[in-house]
Amino acid sequence: MTHRWRNTGLALVVLLATACTEDGFPTPSSDQAEDAASLWWVALIAAAVVGGITMALIIFSIIRFRRRDDRLPDQRDNHLTLEVVCTVIPVAIVAGLFAYTINVERKVTALSDDPDLVVDVVGYQWGWTFTYPEAGVTSVPGEDYEPAVLAVPVGATVRFNLHSPDVIHSFWVPEFLEKRDLIPGVDNAIDVDVNRTGTWTGRCAEFCGLDHWLMSFEVQAMEPADFEAWLAAQAPTAGEASA
Repeated sequence: MTHRWRNTGLALVVLLATACTEDGFPTPSSDQAEDAASLWWVALIAAAVVGGITMALIIFSIIRFRRRDDRLPDQRDNHLTLEVVCTVIPVAIVAGLFAYTINVERKVTALSDDPDLVVDVVGYQWGWTFTYPEAGVTSVPGEDYEPAVLAVPVGATVRFNLHSPDVIHSFWVPEFLEKRDLIPGVDNAIDVDVNRTGTWTGRCAEFCGLDHWLMSFEVQAMEPADFEAWLAAQAPTAGEASA
């Protein structure tokens, strides 16, 4: 018996330690991602509290009301106070989570009236193009399936206009903690406020055909000065533009 309980305790410790690591959960890299992560943590904590209280009540009932003799237990058919409490508390928890979810959803889906940068994103079978209309720059996949580069400045509101000319694709950067579908004939857009530098991999999260596996791209989050230098390096020369 002691050996079994020791193994159970060890398993719980390992489970809790694993749950507290960042493995499998990307570090939020935008203001919107931090809002989405806060919703995840609030829901997780609420679930843990409810689960812990439920388990404690079950264990208490098993110990406190276990059969000790042949007497029948209390035969009352209702307990009004307990029934009210067990109804009001779950409703309050669900209402609170619903309100918090709506608030986060509004923040994540909000579009700025005046974004700092606009990028036209086109997902097609099977690749991505990123066009910066104000700079006249387009980033496309390179040779040998080299992914296109999506460069963004840190500290700016970036508007992604999402388009697809063929089938449904899905714009997904794990570090942004959100996805958006690209649906033919449907205009879709998201705003992202990137808050840290880094290089991440974006993907199409919607199976879109035989070479779906090719649809990755590279996100490069840069300081504003580095971003401007990148744009200047990508801009076509006068000869290229005239051609």
